[in-house]
Amino acid sequence: MPRNLIRAILFDFGGTLMYGRRNWTPIVAKADDALTNHIRAQGMEVNLNTFPSEFRKRLDEYFKQREKDLLETTYTFVLRELLKDKGYNDVSSEFLRDALDALFSVTQENWTLEDDAISTLEELREKGYNLGIVSNAGDDADVQQLARGFGITQYFDFILTSAACSYRKPHPRIFELALSNWYCPPGEAVMIGDNLDADVRGAQQAGLYGVWLSRRADPKMEKQTQVQPDASLSSLSEFPALLDQLQIK
Repeated sequence: MPRNLIRAILFDFGGTLMYGRRNWTPIVAKADDALTNHIRAQGMEVNLNTFPSEFRKRLDEYFKQREKDLLETTYTFVLRELLKDKGYNDVSSEFLRDALDALFSVTQENWTLEDDAISTLEELREKGYNLGIVSNAGDDADVQQLARGFGITQYFDFILTSAACSYRKPHPRIFELALSNWYCPPGEAVMIGDNLDADVRGAQQAGLYGVWLSRRADPKMEKQTQVQPDASLSSLSEFPALLDQLQIK
């Protein structure tokens, strides 16, 4: 179908602009321990041996539910409810934030920016594109902290997370909210990400052009035929040339 000229680009974050350097299993275990130690240091009598696994079990349940209903409950809610079950009913938002920061300080060390991310973002900005990030994430502050740490916030007009708006990709509402920052119709926007369902199918159903970045994608994704991206790339550095082609179609 004929398309309008592209003026806005939405990026996924994890698996697209950044990736995990090492296996996540020991990193997550260390992070859960850091969370527990922080809580105990504040005087709460939670069990050092069992609390990390209890917290992770609650998170796993939340992860399964959010994949079904595409609604983001957030890490904050999960931790508050677990502590409430432990008898701590009046935990402040500041306490929860500090505890989660202890957890994310560990996981953030495992993320690294793609080598071609900065050069690609600079080229797209120089060409006049509006750029935004749309990320499925259980904690908005974590994503914002990562972006600031990588020094990439200057390239983006906004960073929208599912934790901040409640809706997860591929829910159309998160794409609508993102594009509303520019009053941009979906036909003038592109979404690029590593997840065929969340990023590509979600974008296409919302009326955007869906580009699949395959280099960090789950190998199982390559076998999925029910989602057909409008274009596929193996690196971010290929993206500006693809956009040039779209502008002349």
